[in-house]
Amino acid sequence: MDPNINQAAQAGNQLPIGKNEDVEFSSDMADEADMKALQRAQKADQRQQEQE
Repeated sequence: MDPNINQAAQAGNQLPIGKNEDVEFSSDMADEADMKALQRAQKADQRQQEQE
């Protein structure tokens, strides 16, 4: 087994968990696509929290 692959896999376990709060967002300037993306991000955050 290639040790570099194993190191890469271990590094993947140490990545920070991002949430939509990490992104600057202005609801005043948001269009429909932005609002849909916000809803998807919120649902993804909920799913992630349920798995923890």
